[in-house]
Amino acid sequence: MLLEVRHLRFSYTADRSLFRNLNLRIEEGGAVALAGESGCGKSTLLTLIYGLADWQEGEIIFDGKQLMGPKGNIVPGEKDMKFVAQNYDLMPYSTVADNVGKFLSNIDLKAKAEKVAELLEVVGLLDYAKEFPKNLSGGQQQRVAIARALSVTPKLLLLDEPFSNLDFSRKVELRERLFNYVKEKQITLIISTHEIQEVLPWLDRIIVLQEGRLIQNDTAEETYRNPYNSYVAKLFGEVNLLSDNERETLGLNKNHLYPHEISISENGKQAKVLESRFAGSHYWNRILVEGISLVMYSETQIAGDLVVDFKHL
Repeated sequence: MLLEVRHLRFSYTADRSLFRNLNLRIEEGGAVALAGESGCGKSTLLTLIYGLADWQEGEIIFDGKQLMGPKGNIVPGEKDMKFVAQNYDLMPYSTVADNVGKFLSNIDLKAKAEKVAELLEVVGLLDYAKEFPKNLSGGQQQRVAIARALSVTPKLLLLDEPFSNLDFSRKVELRERLFNYVKEKQITLIISTHEIQEVLPWLDRIIVLQEGRLIQNDTAEETYRNPYNSYVAKLFGEVNLLSDNERETLGLNKNHLYPHEISISENGKQAKVLESRFAGSHYWNRILVEGISLVMYSETQIAGDLVVDFKHL
């Protein structure tokens, strides 16, 4: 077991407790997401694991060693672990290449330059090697910080909202390169995100926090298909949330219904189309079934009355 959090209690103030009895185990290898709404404790947990804040009770065990937090470290942080927070702590008057190579040995300068180039390729900044971070955008600075963290091949890499400052096209490029690189180097990755859909294909597990409580810890597929509650379901994007009465009326066995789980069918329930709008890869539709308003996705624009069925439910 690479990381264990045992009976952790953390409070910002005497009357404001976040984690009360948090327990967590993460095995070596693979990619794990910390998911949840803003303020649920994702960033704070990463800060505690890396040793930047003290906790009141409990233990954090990393690679068989009990961590002590700031009280046990003269220099903040933990050996064999790297953390990229949302403040990137770059050297503004050193080049991007120098920032990425900060932790690399100068004994073999050719090998160092090759490693820096490899990492800049991973984050898509090879053409910016001679630029200064102060001249880069927030998203570019974020990528420099990730490359620097990867330079020492840590056993555990902690990333706090690593795609938050990137436009969509850059986000698509970085996530695939990043996840492939950490897998190749056998780096365990814990990534905090409130946009779980963006990284879902690369995740081995999803850990969901709600107001400091761990409410689900499953594989990515299990979490998506069987969310613990409506809070978890909403993390995956648009979802129809149903009351118990609505669920029974529709004949379903769960209280949430993803839009793609509703399909046009020859047999099923009568529905009336209220709206049908183009949404790129699909049409977004508002339909009325048994007096219940639902969002449904379809391949083509629809109108009028039709029959719908609910997939796999």
